[in-house]
Amino acid sequence: MLQHGTKGNWKKYINNPVLGGKYGTCFDIAVLDEGTEIAMYFSWRPRKSVAVVKSTDGIHWSEPEICIGPKTSAEGWEDELNRPSVVKKGNTYYMWYTGQYKAGEADGTSHIFCAVSTDGIHFERVDDKPVLYPQEPWEKAAVMCPSVLWDEETSQYKMWYSAGEQYEPNAIGYAESPDGLVWKKFTGNPVFCAEPDTEWEQHKAAGCQVLKKDEYYYMFYIGYHNEDYAQIGIARSRSGMTGWERSSYNPIIAPGEDGFDSCACYKPFAVFKDGKWLLWYNGRNGTLEQIGLVTHDGYDFAF
Repeated sequence: MLQHGTKGNWKKYINNPVLGGKYGTCFDIAVLDEGTEIAMYFSWRPRKSVAVVKSTDGIHWSEPEICIGPKTSAEGWEDELNRPSVVKKGNTYYMWYTGQYKAGEADGTSHIFCAVSTDGIHFERVDDKPVLYPQEPWEKAAVMCPSVLWDEETSQYKMWYSAGEQYEPNAIGYAESPDGLVWKKFTGNPVFCAEPDTEWEQHKAAGCQVLKKDEYYYMFYIGYHNEDYAQIGIARSRSGMTGWERSSYNPIIAPGEDGFDSCACYKPFAVFKDGKWLLWYNGRNGTLEQIGLVTHDGYDFAF
């Protein structure tokens, strides 16, 4: 069950990783396709910041530029920043990101904040306070990993977020907002949880990206076999809240036998471009995480 490599015609780029190396740990990305150029926003652990790199092919990237860095405050909410989601609406870029206190520690906290930019590189905080707090029992002390879409038909921002334990969140919730600042959480949260009877994701399901294609919302997500071994799966839902069905190919991406992703595969982000899917994810080897690329032709997701 815990196989290596990929399934369902997903193919790892032979020269992975595409980002990391001299930059150290790079993880939990968001990608914005602007036509001739792709912007990748990523969590840059050595700088405790969210940074951006740009590319024309999804493989070769520019030097990182920091978009927004940590902030000292009495609450310690933003000691370390990571896990962004970026939406361009009109000429403005909106970023929702995770601010963490004591990142990765059991007694730490995570909140979701919002920042804006006119150039997609330099972001300014909208407010010093979070836009999303852990409030429900299932959310424990951490809300993080936002994945945000703007729905033109309903004039609402839609957010899928992960919540639960601070080191690795447990499940995925959903919220809506007319302005990206005041959010209403779905009363049926969490909307997506691990399947205890499915070995590869028996422990937790979190860290998703959601995109809308035709009549479905597609979710690329992390499935945890245990706290340390993670793989990537895909599911779909007509509402984006209920009725999720998983691909029979799951898990579509698993750790390799050796190399940069030999311990775990985390936080996917997929874009359909020029007739094929490009999916980036962070692979872990020991404590080092770097970004790899997987490709897929067409739409055969086997639902």
